[in-house]
Amino acid sequence: MDIGHKLRSIRKARGLSQRELASRAGLTNGTISLIEQNKTSPSIASLKSLLDAIPISMAEFFSTLETDEKPRYFYRSEDLTEIAPPNSENGDQQLVSLRQLGHVGQHSLQVLHERYAPEADTGPEYLSHEGEEAGIVLRGMIEVTVGDAVQTLGPGDGYLFDSSLPHRFRNTGAEECEIISACTPPTF
Repeated sequence: MDIGHKLRSIRKARGLSQRELASRAGLTNGTISLIEQNKTSPSIASLKSLLDAIPISMAEFFSTLETDEKPRYFYRSEDLTEIAPPNSENGDQQLVSLRQLGHVGQHSLQVLHERYAPEADTGPEYLSHEGEEAGIVLRGMIEVTVGDAVQTLGPGDGYLFDSSLPHRFRNTGAEECEIISACTPPTF
């Protein structure tokens, strides 16, 4: 996905200038310009701040519409939608992968298959959004910060918290961390 082009298209469709979006998101308009030109890739937290300022959810930003008229109950691995930006400037290396099950516009629950490379995180900025969030670590180690509380979790450990509290995820281990998580309502 061309994140820069899509961000620019949505920003313009909403009648926002780069300067106005930057002000709302707490970023510089130079940063917005670099992202829109695909000269830099935003962290998950920065992109979330940008999209909250528009407002549009990450899931909506990255989604492809399900156009089937019949309800869909089953999804293959290739049907999950990636809702995290690539972390490298050329887009080849994805340090954090957030793959979403289904289309959030049609459900009241958001389910994610998350993967964090060693030392990868959601960005220096904390995330905050409406809802509740829960997850179980399948493999690897993840440091979860919620407000002032910090805990490192391993396989079989889980978390559950109010997503409006500032939070952040960071892989502190030497191997990839894999998590299955859920958020309700689907506001991420």
